[in-house]
Amino acid sequence: MTKKLNVAIIGCGGIANGKHLPSLSKIKEVALTAFCDIEKEKAVKAAQAYGTEDATVYEDYQKLLEDQTIDVVHVLTPNISHAEISIAALEAGKHVMCEKPMAKTSEEAKQMVEAAHRTGKKLTIGYNNRFRPDSQHLHQVTERGDLGEVYFAKAHAIRRRAVPTWGVFLDEEKQGSGPLIDIGTHALDLTLWMMDNYKPKSVMGNTYHKLGKKKDAANAWGPWDPEKFTVEDSAFGFITMENGATITLEASWALNSLDVDEAKCTLSGTEGGADMKNGLRINGEDFGKLYTNEIDLSTSGVAFYEGKAENDADLEARLWIESIINDTEPTVKPEEALVVTQILEAIYESAKTGKAVYF
Repeated sequence: MTKKLNVAIIGCGGIANGKHLPSLSKIKEVALTAFCDIEKEKAVKAAQAYGTEDATVYEDYQKLLEDQTIDVVHVLTPNISHAEISIAALEAGKHVMCEKPMAKTSEEAKQMVEAAHRTGKKLTIGYNNRFRPDSQHLHQVTERGDLGEVYFAKAHAIRRRAVPTWGVFLDEEKQGSGPLIDIGTHALDLTLWMMDNYKPKSVMGNTYHKLGKKKDAANAWGPWDPEKFTVEDSAFGFITMENGATITLEASWALNSLDVDEAKCTLSGTEGGADMKNGLRINGEDFGKLYTNEIDLSTSGVAFYEGKAENDADLEARLWIESIINDTEPTVKPEEALVVTQILEAIYESAKTGKAVYF
């Protein structure tokens, strides 16, 4: 490749500095040339740490999008603006990586997909858990058909006490909702991807705001303010797919449970099963006997050497950039992320009405 891809970052907060910028900076085909944040000092700091010498800084994303030299935009803002900025970037002729969840509503997500089709630009969503070693291996297993028809699955996103107290996580208007849209979205995306099943038939769901009302609560990031905790603290869904498969989805930031797992899934198929609860385990039956295989995902094998392996964020960034360079489909297709958003929205709707939602 003779020309580097000029990449712009819109939203220079935690996810930008913790995930996207370190990974993008390792890719030789990428030049980080523009940074935008409504708090300009954040954009300035990111540009100084990761940008090219002539990197530009903006407070207004619309001004940034006027720069015709920008090829790719990463939208890393609060959920409320995902759709607005992503659509504007696509319309401006940029390829777009938008952080999860895709949008606050399924209608917004649908508009994002339509904009990508209309403009011919690539759109992907930041479901980085697909790129973990256990996820990559299990997807190869299911793709090969080792589990047969997967007709029952569980999507796990349970924290015992890990409520994010910074930013807009507890703000229903800007965030959309709580743990279901924040971490439940990862678990559901992972499960649907493993099943290769994106045709929901009906959804039942319940959400709870029980522990969020407690003052001075134990929490990984310190006590939350009950007055500002306006989203659910846990949510649960029962999903039936068109082919009859069943998925249960569990998500919490705060729950009195010792069964804690985040962004993992359990699969049950006609030929075998798998789970990610204690490492990656494949189970089944062979010659009339049951077996459980624990997969060794380490890359070492020599004393004092751990081997070489990309972390999930680095692999996600590299494959995304390669899909643009090689004009191939991104690993996370926007149509798949749209279905995730539709199911999450249906769980919230079912919780409000007490009725099943049919697609």
